Amino acid sequence: MPRLNRVISGLAAGRHVFASFAAADPAVAVEFSTTDYDGLVFETEHKPWDVIALRDSLQYLLNRRQIFRADSLAATLTPLVRIPANGAEKAQWHAKQALDLGAYGIVWPHITSVEEAYNAVAACRYPRLPGTPRYEPAGLRGDSPAAAARYWGLPLAEYYERSDVWPLDPDGEILVAVMIEDQRGVENLPDILDQVPGIGLVLPGEGDLSQELGVPRQYDHPRVMESKRRILDVCAERGVAVGHPHVTAGNVKQVLDDGYRFLMSAPVRSYPGLDLGRALTGRA
Repeated sequence: MPRLNRVISGLAAGRHVFASFAAADPAVAVEFSTTDYDGLVFETEHKPWDVIALRDSLQYLLNRRQIFRADSLAATLTPLVRIPANGAEKAQWHAKQALDLGAYGIVWPHITSVEEAYNAVAACRYPRLPGTPRYEPAGLRGDSPAAAARYWGLPLAEYYERSDVWPLDPDGEILVAVMIEDQRGVENLPDILDQVPGIGLVLPGEGDLSQELGVPRQYDHPRVMESKRRILDVCAERGVAVGHPHVTAGNVKQVLDDGYRFLMSAPVRSYPGLDLGRALTGRA
């Protein structure tokens, strides 16, 4: 079956995947809908959790011309959601609501332990009986898939078959990404990846890592770089992709050389007419 989740298809094939963060806002979704990004992470950790705006933003990512021209149900731009709750809060309902709207994956902030990572994966899976294949992490997601199945373009039965987490289920279409944002998370990352199947992506939280290390927002400081290097090494040993949250034209070559595979870059607005006009009128 052709993949529906273009982020997973890229990671599974060993390719680099390009994505960005955006607020859950329909106007922003329209702007992103015709870009060349593979994925878009709707940001609700540091933006409001507005489930109506999130629902509308998912819909506004759809483009009728793209759908008409495509020979696939796969979304041209795969939507993921970074939820508000930190790992220690053991929240599940944000993930449940985002997945029920049709999101193809959840980004979990501040994962620091095996227990928190287990909860993250379990919250994205439907329950099944003990002893069934791929039982662990035992699913906790509540059953209300109608809107998600419609968004994916699938009948309910097929949505159930395809809505497990990857790579635990090789055919799963749900991506679980965990953010490692402090030294406890860095220290526990080997155990997290060894003991919790179903994590498809690891994202270093550079901002929070740098805060804890006493060098806020100094992403290239040696202490921050050492933490990120440890994350890269642990994940490389286990074949798990690592994302970089602050990719720019100035650092992208180094990011690629370092081994990151999920590259998050923010679009940059420019105002050439304004800039030139101010220069010509002496107001530059």
